[in-house]
Amino acid sequence: MNQHLMNTYAPLPLAFERGKGAWLWDTKGKRYLDAISGLGVCALGHAHPEVTRVIAEQAGKLIHTANLARIPWQEKLADALAEITGMDRVFVANSGTEAIECALKITRIIGHQRGFSSPGVIVMENSFHGRSLAALSATGNRKVQAGFEPLVGGFLRVPFANSDAVAKIAETSNEVVAVLVEPIQGEAGIQVPENGYLEALRALCDEQGWLLIFDEIQSGLCRTGRWYAHQHEPVQPDILTTAKALANGVPIGACVARGAAADAFSPGRHGSTFGGNPLASRTACTVLDIMTSQNLNAHVAETGDIMFAAFRSRLQDHPYVEDIRGRGLMIGIEMNQDVNPLKHAALEQGLLLNITRNNIIRLLPPLIIDEAQAEQIVDTVCKLIEELD
Repeated sequence: MNQHLMNTYAPLPLAFERGKGAWLWDTKGKRYLDAISGLGVCALGHAHPEVTRVIAEQAGKLIHTANLARIPWQEKLADALAEITGMDRVFVANSGTEAIECALKITRIIGHQRGFSSPGVIVMENSFHGRSLAALSATGNRKVQAGFEPLVGGFLRVPFANSDAVAKIAETSNEVVAVLVEPIQGEAGIQVPENGYLEALRALCDEQGWLLIFDEIQSGLCRTGRWYAHQHEPVQPDILTTAKALANGVPIGACVARGAAADAFSPGRHGSTFGGNPLASRTACTVLDIMTSQNLNAHVAETGDIMFAAFRSRLQDHPYVEDIRGRGLMIGIEMNQDVNPLKHAALEQGLLLNITRNNIIRLLPPLIIDEAQAEQIVDTVCKLIEELD
């Protein structure tokens, strides 16, 4: 580890020098098939030619102006996200965490407008919303929170995928403003709720006058075969947070809102120095255009079905495999033991994958993988599991 970097990561013993499509090459020239795409960021793969061209062209014109003047590319991005989501207004930030912070600030504004002294947000166990103080306070993971007390207050925690638990809070708390939920929990190991859960939350929020917030930072932007994972059900949130794949590696995030949530801010109430600058916004517009023109949702749905069928065929009776779950190219394989060593074994086989919660193999490959690459990921992961001692 570099002596001057703060001790915040435990990196693998290699460094990547270049990439192309779904492939990465390390500094020694070895090639790896990327099955994690920068934790779901490089959805279009590495060094995508059109994204690369646009970044270079825009960098040669204008990188940053701040929000002291209009930024046309930011406005075009807001238009595109509004059309995709069917929502009203967009705040462009630098990351998913910043998008969550924006959403939480909206709940505070609306709560105080309603006369609440302590506006509350219902959040889920095992959730992950980011590492800023408010975002980690909303997160349902004590490992992330430990040592950062006192946490930000105002969060009421319930089990994920249990709408009855949410309904019970309505009976005891009269200062709730919103429900914050990931339609699919990513860091928790690709936890997919039963169909109808999001609809039940929407009905509860409508009944109680609460805002419904979907954190789609990992599950959004074609990852599950829809623009956003909640679109697998006929339900719409009041606030949606999106980031990761939005600019294929250029830092960006967005908080999208409708109705009262869209009109909560006034000038000076929120902002971001770098958020929505010309370089990031134009890149994001390009990414959305490519996803649309390539009909990426259909490709992801088809490829995901093929991979799930193959995994279940080979692993469903394996004694160490507890579950195979996910949607599209958001795949989790839950094991009944610690499988962290598989990260290193996979590297030897030329595959980059991720382990979460110590026992769940998480796969978030680039959305542009072809059939042969999908088969290679399945075959390599299955062989690694079959060879477990």
